[in-house]
Amino acid sequence: MQVKEVMSPGVECVSPDVTLREAAQKMRALDVGPLPVCQNDRLIGILTDRDIVLRAVAEGRDPQATAVHDVMTPQIVYCFEDQEIAEVARLMEQKQIRRLVVLNRTKRLVGIISLGDLAVASGDEHCAARTLESISEPCGAKWS
Repeated sequence: MQVKEVMSPGVECVSPDVTLREAAQKMRALDVGPLPVCQNDRLIGILTDRDIVLRAVAEGRDPQATAVHDVMTPQIVYCFEDQEIAEVARLMEQKQIRRLVVLNRTKRLVGIISLGDLAVASGDEHCAARTLESISEPCGAKWS
């Protein structure tokens, strides 16, 4: 089964120049945590709710004055729409991420795929559980 069969198509982007407040409002309206960041019809990064919290709120930045490009994640992990979902599950495991942007072979954004999409559409609960377990491995934080 290929990614294009299970991904969520029609993903909306945000401009790198909009404020974090505007981006957060868009996240709320769309009920999403990640927003791809696009400029001139090209994907240049991703902004997550976690980026906003850790790189803006925790540092005391003003969300009405801080632009998306100041806190977005520029390193984009992606997959292609014609890749097999087992391969994408392995990529998620290796990178310890729950969502990937999906590109076509001309590197245009065509969708997003989540661990939940893999689990539901593939019907392979074992694969999804193994991937989630790998993604959820602690990164060294100590809890007391």
